[in-house]
Amino acid sequence: MRPFPLRSQVLVLWLVSCVVLALPARAQTPSTTGQWSSVMTWPISATHTHLLPTGRVMFFGEFAQGGTAPRLWDPSTNAVSALPYAGYNIFCSGHSFLADGQMLVTGGHIESHVGLEDASLYDAFNNRWTRLPDMNDGRWYPTNITLANGDVLVISGETVASGAMNELPQRYLAATRTWRDMTSARLKLPYYPRMFLAPSGRLFLAGPQRLSRFLDTGGTGTWFSGPYSNYGTRSYGPAVILDGRVLLIGGGDPPTATVEQIDLNVSSPVWRYMAPMSTARRQHNATLLPDGTVLVTGGSRGSGFDNKTTPVFHAELYNPATNTWTRLASNTVYRGYHATALLLPDGRVLSAGGRNTNTAEVFSPPYLFKGARPTVSALPDTVAPRTTFTISTPDAGRVTKVTMIALGSVTHSFDQNQRLITLGFTRGSGVLTVSAPTSNNVAPPGYYQLFIVNDAGVPSVGRMVRITAVP
Repeated sequence: MRPFPLRSQVLVLWLVSCVVLALPARAQTPSTTGQWSSVMTWPISATHTHLLPTGRVMFFGEFAQGGTAPRLWDPSTNAVSALPYAGYNIFCSGHSFLADGQMLVTGGHIESHVGLEDASLYDAFNNRWTRLPDMNDGRWYPTNITLANGDVLVISGETVASGAMNELPQRYLAATRTWRDMTSARLKLPYYPRMFLAPSGRLFLAGPQRLSRFLDTGGTGTWFSGPYSNYGTRSYGPAVILDGRVLLIGGGDPPTATVEQIDLNVSSPVWRYMAPMSTARRQHNATLLPDGTVLVTGGSRGSGFDNKTTPVFHAELYNPATNTWTRLASNTVYRGYHATALLLPDGRVLSAGGRNTNTAEVFSPPYLFKGARPTVSALPDTVAPRTTFTISTPDAGRVTKVTMIALGSVTHSFDQNQRLITLGFTRGSGVLTVSAPTSNNVAPPGYYQLFIVNDAGVPSVGRMVRITAVP
């Protein structure tokens, strides 16, 4: 048989190349890259965004002087409604959830760099605010950390001027609704320090500065120096904690794509570089997903505080099990400074806000396009650490993972309440027998979304479960 002439071979190669070039369009399906919703217009910017134990989303943002009422978004209907006014401007506050599901809001806004000493509780079940005793001084950009017994440590925040930080941490005593000054733990820290409750029971300061620290919250507090991170200052870079491991993702100026991890489960933890993101980012958000992966959205890759000329639109997904990143679909609105991202009970992720940006989008990760979701038929409303409990599901034979994720409470590239715990389990006929978290150091008391994940990587709809405090 005679071979094709050279010209014919070239023509065939050209046709094949055209087909190959067309393949990425075929490959770029929601099952591989996820899918963004259309853009929703909201009445205010979602600078502070919280998943309430009711499954709805509370948000508030860039208020005029004196503040305005926060808003409530229902993910199932897309309806937005007004919530009660707190009585003062809660913009630039700190926030985390208590054991009973109420949200503690600390500090607020008088003007740039001038904070309020006010504190309040928001009760989502009864839709009301309760005013608390004032804190020791103003706090603008503080961090809240819920402790193992249900108390909350409040730290940092500016008082009356740029650089004038509140150096005196306070412990909110949930049982008496009073404050204890941590007089032996004075320390000047930057805005919204990235702090977490470690499995040891101490608090861990992960950033944005290079020197990490531990805080013993007993008595009036004691600081201990920890290891230095490898990169440098990671201003406006997110940090997350999953199964006792903390990830620092990007941040800095100029922004970096580098990622570091520290394992707080070991006796001598050290920071280690992990696989980097596909691009440098600053002012982005990181959201823990039910399958144990981490979704990164938004941010800018350019130098400067909030560089809108170099936006990053594509999302990307980090898999800790394989230490790999996957590039996902792109959204349409720049989400930088004052943008937030939040896991919803149906496994989607809300991405909203930005400076003077009163819009929101919702991302459906690839796992929502890979087949039917497993179903949770029944599970207990409350779970105590160090116990076992059962989940009824017709999909028990295909379940490969059970996770719990604390309710998100995010602002300024950091979620002050988010954490993921992977639970051990055994399969039975239509039932899973699950081991609860080993302690409240691992899972502080409060509400969590519980997910089961099948062998295709598809999660169930999250079910609210309350972890109780063990004395």
